[in-house]
Amino acid sequence: MENYSIIIFILTIVIGLSAFADKIKLPYPILLVIVGVAIGFIPTMTEIQINPEIIFLIFLPPLLYDASFNISPKDFKTNLNTISTLAITLVFLTTFWIAVVAHYLIPNITWPLAFVLGAILSATDAVAAVSITKGLGIPHKTITILEGESLINDASALVAYRFAVAAVMGSAFVIWKATLEFLLLLGGGFLVGFVMAKILSVILNKVHKNTNVTISFMLLMPFVTYLVAEHLHVSGVIAVVISGLAIARFSKKIFPENLKNSSRSLWDIIIFLLNGLIFILIGLNFRYILKDIDNDMILPYIGYAFIITIVALLIRMVRIFLQKINLQKAFQRNEKRKRKVSEHALLDFNNSIILSWSGMRGIVSLAIAIGLPKELQDGTPFPERTVIIFISVAVVLITLIGQGLTLPLIVKKLNAKKEADSNSKSSI
Repeated sequence: MENYSIIIFILTIVIGLSAFADKIKLPYPILLVIVGVAIGFIPTMTEIQINPEIIFLIFLPPLLYDASFNISPKDFKTNLNTISTLAITLVFLTTFWIAVVAHYLIPNITWPLAFVLGAILSATDAVAAVSITKGLGIPHKTITILEGESLINDASALVAYRFAVAAVMGSAFVIWKATLEFLLLLGGGFLVGFVMAKILSVILNKVHKNTNVTISFMLLMPFVTYLVAEHLHVSGVIAVVISGLAIARFSKKIFPENLKNSSRSLWDIIIFLLNGLIFILIGLNFRYILKDIDNDMILPYIGYAFIITIVALLIRMVRIFLQKINLQKAFQRNEKRKRKVSEHALLDFNNSIILSWSGMRGIVSLAIAIGLPKELQDGTPFPERTVIIFISVAVVLITLIGQGLTLPLIVKKLNAKKEADSNSKSSI
């Protein structure tokens, strides 16, 4: 019962701190992380073990489903080029360059271990970015790209992680096999998501007049879809995303307005509590990961985490500005023909800066890190497991607190500059 009491206590703190954060004009994810770290150091505080499988089953499906359900399919399609670049290409680029830095910087980190660390930290957490920037007047396009990226990048990161861990375990890495498996995971996830959405649409067509039954089916859908996909060894992440996109289109056609409002209200509460719980758990676990690190190495490892954060940020910034240039060239090249890149898909300077600075790491990186195997196949301990987990958590905290606190300032400054530029143009 003690753990359940702690969860209720944490949820109470989440609700109270969220209200307090609004009053002091501080993004609530940042406040929750900081308070979580502080609570974790209370001597009488019991350790809460994070089971990665629980994270992926309880937290990931509803968050992904909610984001995919609410994203505009039209906007998603318009910005698909940028979304796929960030969610697939950038994930593997980030994995590679973090691995290079980790291998040459951190003692005892072999190439396979370096790629494990790179894969853990390759996916960003748009939940944090969107929560932090809410109400700051960020363009709708930027929010769409961030949410679209988060819908797919977890699948890419999990594939990279799986092959990196397999390499540590002694399996040979073959690029064509890795590529084929990645495509099968994505294709299988797409198929499962589509089939599950079709099944649910048939059910909802028959029961949509019963509000309670309809909402209950929709609440269960992401969990069932995820479990079915994972049981079939395909991407549960992609399956949930596809089912969410499909059901969103279906619901607009047949759901009455009162049903949409009831469903939306319930989902808003669930997502709010899950988000709050995620951020405070990240903070809470820092103390228990810290205890397994030699005191002499704490500061060096935090330094390595800071360098890795800078490297990941620079890679993201370079890739996004290259994408901005590529989209502009493609748009100009196709001006006289049927455009493959629409004007609405182009990125401006403000979009690019906000997208670059929104690359925070979150609960997925934490769950993957904690889910590292404790032993190799021969029974020996997984090499440098504690170091990899500590650096991963440190990077998550640095990005959430560092980028999280400065992102609102950057957004406000960019908005002010944009407004000043528009005023000066109108006066000419």
